[in-house]
Amino acid sequence: MEEIKGKINSVESMGLVDGPGIRYVVFLQGCELRCLYCHNPETWDLNGTSQLITPSQLMKKIKRFKAYFGEDGGVTFSGGEPLLQPKFLLECLKLCKQENIHTALDTAGVGFGDYDEILDYTDLVILDIKAVKEDDYKKITGQPMTRFNAFLKACQKKVKKMWLRQVIVPNLNDNEQNIENINKFISNLKNIEKVELLPYKTIGVHKYADLKMKYRLDGVPEMNEIECKRLEKLINLNN
Repeated sequence: MEEIKGKINSVESMGLVDGPGIRYVVFLQGCELRCLYCHNPETWDLNGTSQLITPSQLMKKIKRFKAYFGEDGGVTFSGGEPLLQPKFLLECLKLCKQENIHTALDTAGVGFGDYDEILDYTDLVILDIKAVKEDDYKKITGQPMTRFNAFLKACQKKVKKMWLRQVIVPNLNDNEQNIENINKFISNLKNIEKVELLPYKTIGVHKYADLKMKYRLDGVPEMNEIECKRLEKLINLNN
């Protein structure tokens, strides 16, 4: 049987922010969300420019760096949205576990199908929560929370270790009401190891011009990192 092929936008061989330790980060092509602040619009189109690769071919590349990430690091599957290529993702996760490599899934939780088997081979879920209120979520992503909620429910059923992340944008969600909403949201969740607030950056703005696309946050300044950290300290993981 011919091995399935996945669409990869890019890889990062020595990532330091997408999970514990040193990570080999695989950015899969395709995302159905249209977040206001997205800095990787080139990953949206599932049929966009990408590298076709089989799980075994990818594994050969990963194994070259195994000595660097050792027991403390591992492999993170990110995107785009990795859950849009579930069969390819699952096979890659299985190969990683055969090599005793720690696996992380960096996702917005908006993909296809039954997530149970994927989560069985995932050690850590890094979940981008975008927003915790339906209206806010739709304003930011252009989509309802239905699939996000289904993925979160699957993670809770499997009691997966989770990191939660949210991008903080000036005059959008940089306020204590948002933090209060997050605290209420996480009070009903299990196994949340940490919550990170990421300050909004404008590093991807030039890509929109290159792609002849309108950037919807044009003129919005970058988020003050000190204020972002202050807000992060208000998050209560011990509810």
